[in-house]
Amino acid sequence: MMADIGTVMWKEWKEILSWGGGRGKMTLLVFVGVFGIFLPFQMGRAWVESPMVLAYWAWVPLFLVTSVIADAFAGERERHTLETLLASRLPDRAILFGKVGAAVGYGVGVTWLSLLLGLVTANLIHGQGILLLYSPVVGLGIVGLSLLGAGLAASAGVLVSLRSATVRQAQQTLSIAIMVLLFVPVFGIQALPAEWKARLGEAFMALDITRLVVIAVAILAALNAGLLVAAMARFRRAQLLSE
Repeated sequence: MMADIGTVMWKEWKEILSWGGGRGKMTLLVFVGVFGIFLPFQMGRAWVESPMVLAYWAWVPLFLVTSVIADAFAGERERHTLETLLASRLPDRAILFGKVGAAVGYGVGVTWLSLLLGLVTANLIHGQGILLLYSPVVGLGIVGLSLLGAGLAASAGVLVSLRSATVRQAQQTLSIAIMVLLFVPVFGIQALPAEWKARLGEAFMALDITRLVVIAVAILAALNAGLLVAAMARFRRAQLLSE
């Protein structure tokens, strides 16, 4: 089973890295440059010392995975390779987990590369002889939230891709979902009375960072599990071949 999952992941990684040709690789380099050099340079020591960086490193893999996961099944369907893939000896779970794992590996890999480059940049420019490192809680939070953020995007994306006739349709659905997930809470909070917003701000600032990370990890883990179970229930080889 693990060997089959590895086979699917290797296939997916080759397709992801070849996506867009030279332009795709340039976009990836720009992305790493922004989060690994530009933002650490702009924010200074806060890039390492502020717990708010947790929000960056939870969002980055979600964005990266969303940009490639729409192709998982919708792309195979468009290229007329889905029938060949489903007719192979690979088990259903190996195909599904391989595609999810490849997207997660891509998102987390680029995220952690940017993270390490950002630490180097912050130390070289703003360290002033002092080694700047994330606190243990923030460091572990970044690892956990980046993994779960990538997993959330991959599980949701593969579920959408299974149901989409084209990559464009899958990308549009995922874009709307992300906008709802990210912007509705922000605008909803902005619409609250000033007194309520002040109370929310005080309550947020009063939260212990460790407790906040644990709550975020628990919520994301539950969402990951639910979406992955839904994708497993939706993945039926015979049904996909008949669509």
